[in-house]
Amino acid sequence: MTPSESVLVEWSGPVTIVTVNRPEAYNALNAEVLSRLRAAVLDADADPAVRAVVVTGSGEKAFCAGADLKELAGMGADRAHETLRTGQRILRDIERATVPVIAAVNGVALGGGFELVLASTFPVLSTGASLGLPESGLGLMPGYGGTQRLPRAIGAPAAAHLMLTGARLDAQRAYRLGLTPIPPVAPADLMSTATALAEKIAAQGPIAVRSILTALECGRDAGLDAGLQMETGLAALAVAGAESDEGITAFLERRPPRFTDPAPSPGESA
Repeated sequence: MTPSESVLVEWSGPVTIVTVNRPEAYNALNAEVLSRLRAAVLDADADPAVRAVVVTGSGEKAFCAGADLKELAGMGADRAHETLRTGQRILRDIERATVPVIAAVNGVALGGGFELVLASTFPVLSTGASLGLPESGLGLMPGYGGTQRLPRAIGAPAAAHLMLTGARLDAQRAYRLGLTPIPPVAPADLMSTATALAEKIAAQGPIAVRSILTALECGRDAGLDAGLQMETGLAALAVAGAESDEGITAFLERRPPRFTDPAPSPGESA
């Protein structure tokens, strides 16, 4: 891990911690950061020993202040279209990860930073967190998925209000709106809280966790019947799998389960 790198990666047992490291730019997302962020999450996702990822920002002021406006300034429509689609694809890849991605939001999460939070499995917010999509005040609009994910998360009227006015959400209001399942925590406790949650998930059956995330991804856009069909197939494989044998045996023997790392998919290295 080199401190000068724009994205830092640390390993703590089954948990990988990914830190956007541009504190001088409030951790803004440029092309390099987005590419490195994607690589860090997908590398973790492909590693059978990794069972959860925590994404955060360097410093105390910002999780991520959004897209790097210096990089966007002066772009023509064609180049802007390509840049925005690349950002969308990267956040979609993160959203589709088969290990949970927890966003530890340590400060402002604006524009693309908020869109990164929305693409995570769920966030943990410090009491100093502030979230918003302020693009309309710059003559812009969200371009990394905010217009699609935010209404799904908090409902269309509240999402429209935030995007049209550029208003920010403080941590408590974000919690009340259901953007996070965890009450906001003191800044000093943010990483320990997020890491403890990641470790709690890491202690569950890893194939079960991946299957739940797959079913959630399918159900995000599919009709109920298609989602139920997917759930049935995955749940049946879980019932018949060795992982559930260990989980049920451990429960009956009143001991913690000893889950093994899942085998890599074909084409992946062990």
